Amino acid sequence: MASIKDVAQHAGVSTTTVSRVLSNPEAVRPGLREQVLRSIAALGYRPNLAARRLRQQRASLIGLIVSDIRNPFFTDIGRAVEDMAYRHGLRLILCNTDEDPAKEQSYLELMADEQASGVIISPTPERLERMQPRSRGGRPGEDWPFPWVLVDRAPAHPGAAPCDMVLLDNAGAAQRLTAHLAGRGYRRIALLAGSRSSTGRERHDGYAQALRAHGLEPQARWLPPTAAAGMAAAAELLRAPDRPDALVATNGLLLMGALQAIQAAGLAVPDDIALAGFDNNDWTALPRLDVTVIAQPTYDIGRSATELLLQRIAEPDRPARRMVLDGELVVRGSTAARRPAD
Repeated sequence: MASIKDVAQHAGVSTTTVSRVLSNPEAVRPGLREQVLRSIAALGYRPNLAARRLRQQRASLIGLIVSDIRNPFFTDIGRAVEDMAYRHGLRLILCNTDEDPAKEQSYLELMADEQASGVIISPTPERLERMQPRSRGGRPGEDWPFPWVLVDRAPAHPGAAPCDMVLLDNAGAAQRLTAHLAGRGYRRIALLAGSRSSTGRERHDGYAQALRAHGLEPQARWLPPTAAAGMAAAAELLRAPDRPDALVATNGLLLMGALQAIQAAGLAVPDDIALAGFDNNDWTALPRLDVTVIAQPTYDIGRSATELLLQRIAEPDRPARRMVLDGELVVRGSTAARRPAD
């Protein structure tokens, strides 16, 4: 079995560099990091993290707790976390809360019982509200025996929980998406906003900001983040005498529901109504749909969250980090320039 010394010799680096790639990869130059990772793969090296966790009375596993595994956003994040965990010789426990605080609590207790090294979590709103300041980095103000990293959601006040976080610039992305629609001539732009998370509120703020800049009035519906809720709300909006000329959805499930409502109403996109939203799911790029979206860097979110957790395990008292990533506006045919009225 290859040793860390074998990896160092194969990569032409020191054993210290190999150790840093394993425990704190962001501290190593990308080119050098990839060189070491190639040697690890070529030699089939497995870090003896199990023994290290045993010395620290920790199991060689981490947890991932998400709100809805059916949402492709969390599926993609889960894939990245699993890839990183496998690369570092860690086992992964995946848990789905369905936005239920009781389920979330039971899974956190499971992580404690299993002596998990750490947890990556998309917390329920109830848990976010309970988070309090804490002097030690990596702890969310609750007495759990492991560090955790927040993904997708954060407390309303940044200082409320000084633990590591990986987030999207939600307000900025929604502002760009809405400004794109306004710039193409749409004036009655309605928003289907998820009501169960901080991301929905932040995206609503960006949407409202863009409308104010163009002298337009917001029209938002707050909904559970499901396709069924999106379809029902969109259908109601489409029946109104002054129906919107554009619909924006704050996640991929609401976006799918909005499209289903448009199709059920016999309307065409974009001739009758424009459609845009978050999450670059495979179906949005189908030629007959061709939906404009904000593509979230889901894999990077999962990878970065795992890297932060591994760094936290190696350095429990380092300052907390808040990583904010940008979404990409992917313009497609569903938001073609509005035709002038006859």
